[in-house]
Amino acid sequence: MIGNSSALVLAGLSFLLTVIWGGPLIRILRRLEIGDSIRLEAPQRHSIKVGTPTMGGVMFILPVLLVTILLNAVSLIGLSGVGRSVLVPMGAMIAFGLLGSIDDFRKLSQRKVGEGMRARTKLLIQFLLAAGLAIALHDILRVPDMFLPGFRIEFDLGFLYYPVAIFIIVGAANAVNFTDGLDGLAGLISATAFATFGGIAMIQGQTFLAQFCFTLVGATFGFLWFNIHPAQLIMGDTGAMALGATLGVVALMTGHWILLPIIAVIPVSEILSVILQVVFFRLTGGRRIFKMSPLHLHFELSGWSETQIVQRFWLMSLLFAMVGVALAVV
Repeated sequence: MIGNSSALVLAGLSFLLTVIWGGPLIRILRRLEIGDSIRLEAPQRHSIKVGTPTMGGVMFILPVLLVTILLNAVSLIGLSGVGRSVLVPMGAMIAFGLLGSIDDFRKLSQRKVGEGMRARTKLLIQFLLAAGLAIALHDILRVPDMFLPGFRIEFDLGFLYYPVAIFIIVGAANAVNFTDGLDGLAGLISATAFATFGGIAMIQGQTFLAQFCFTLVGATFGFLWFNIHPAQLIMGDTGAMALGATLGVVALMTGHWILLPIIAVIPVSEILSVILQVVFFRLTGGRRIFKMSPLHLHFELSGWSETQIVQRFWLMSLLFAMVGVALAVV
């Protein structure tokens, strides 16, 4: 019970820290002219976002790290330390956040086209980082390989665990990155997914992991205070890649990573829409399935407003998150 209540306290604390320093951070980013660019083929209404401060992921990454480090250093709300289990998701957040910040800097240096790192280079680095995380999860933390709904036993994947874990981490990082295109969308979807896996971790007795998840939820809500429409800053790859990779690591730590496509149904749908669009375009010599990908742009070009898309996608995310929790406790 103490662990459950402390997780909510940590969520509130990280929310307050993020909101407090959010305003000064936005002013600093504006003064440094760290403004967003847009894709040349993006819907015309996105032109109003040009110049909005980007790299907003720093706003929630630093409070999460601060709160977690404080928990490791001093006794807080009856706790003494966070346990080494939290070090791996923290490492994922830092590593992928740094990679995303490099990508954001590249985009800032080429504002007219809004292009960052070469896709192959970025993907290679992601795979290398994910490989290190997979080894840490399996060989150091010895997390469960896999749980399936309806079964109480752990399924041993053997060596297959490593490619599966790498695929999940890299896939989640890019899925959330593709989701980050509308004000508040990636933040709301990610916060919902982390709260869901935090709840699953709590049920499993992984108190430290649950606390980390809810700390991140609180910080993400603090970020959303400034990111809801019309956004005062944008998450950027700095935040999106950090959130996605960390979500993949958290899902793997619970052993219920098989439920990730359900709990994170929107990011998965977003990245699948991109893959399907590219494959269909090449196979048919230029025909398209969607008006534009990722998926949220298709609905935007279909006449949905930005707030309608965000709200409806979030409702779907909440519904599927409840299904995911139900399957996890079956």
